[in-house]
Amino acid sequence: MVRVITPARPPQPSLDRSPDGSPDGSVARAAPDPRTVPDRRAALRSGVALAAGTLAAGCSTTGVVAHPVAVSRTAASPSAHLSAKSAAAPAPRRFPQQPAEIIHGPRDRPRVALTFHGQGDPAVAKALLGEAEKAGARVTVLAVGSWLDEHPDIARRILDGGHDLGNHTLRHLAINAMSEADAEAEIRGCADRLRRLTGSIGTWFRPSRTPTASALVAGVARRVGYPHVLSYDVDSLDYTSPGAPAVTRQVIGGVREGSVVSLHFGYADTVAALPAVLEELGRRGLRAVTTTELLS
Repeated sequence: MVRVITPARPPQPSLDRSPDGSPDGSVARAAPDPRTVPDRRAALRSGVALAAGTLAAGCSTTGVVAHPVAVSRTAASPSAHLSAKSAAAPAPRRFPQQPAEIIHGPRDRPRVALTFHGQGDPAVAKALLGEAEKAGARVTVLAVGSWLDEHPDIARRILDGGHDLGNHTLRHLAINAMSEADAEAEIRGCADRLRRLTGSIGTWFRPSRTPTASALVAGVARRVGYPHVLSYDVDSLDYTSPGAPAVTRQVIGGVREGSVVSLHFGYADTVAALPAVLEELGRRGLRAVTTTELLS
């Protein structure tokens, strides 16, 4: 009788996992076919499609609708924490010539600050950052703490692009309606996350669900370490999803030297409007800079 010996199946490589159970990207993969890799425009269009299905509401003065609160699945992975090779982010600073609540910057210089409420699909956020950088613009991102819990890498991406990064509370609730203890928990909770990820509590604080802070909230923010509250003088109304042309008209119709413009991550209209907004600002001789640069 002839014995047939079947060769043992070679061991298959295991897929390494990051702490949250997702692939960590360390396993070698076949190079993608260049014919299937989308260009920047296609990627941006993809971001628009992603955002269109999961839009969140903005910081309206009425507070009728709020951003959905992102629930953290896990704590930030150790690799997302500030590493020894990463420089600490800039800290808040006091501008002696500016009021406690800043609505706009100097009106005698051709600069404006585009400020983004940081929440939503990170792919859309990164597309917006890339579009701004392509035009030579720098922006200010006021991040929601729970969003940073979900996407800890976005903090360093913002800073690495030369942008300002600040605090927009932990859960994006109506902070002016809170008790002092609750308001402090919201502001300090986001500050703690920013410090853990970047080495700093961020350069700015903006209250959630309101364009201006109550005296109580402003006092709590100072206690946490923010000398100023950052408001704005131009509201894009992008959170109402009026369409990209309407967002562009709203911004361009109100912007002037020194303006601080309120925009949002996570909205298809904002993604589509940003190139036109930046082009029109350039045509008017206005440069989009960080809020820190606007006031310096």
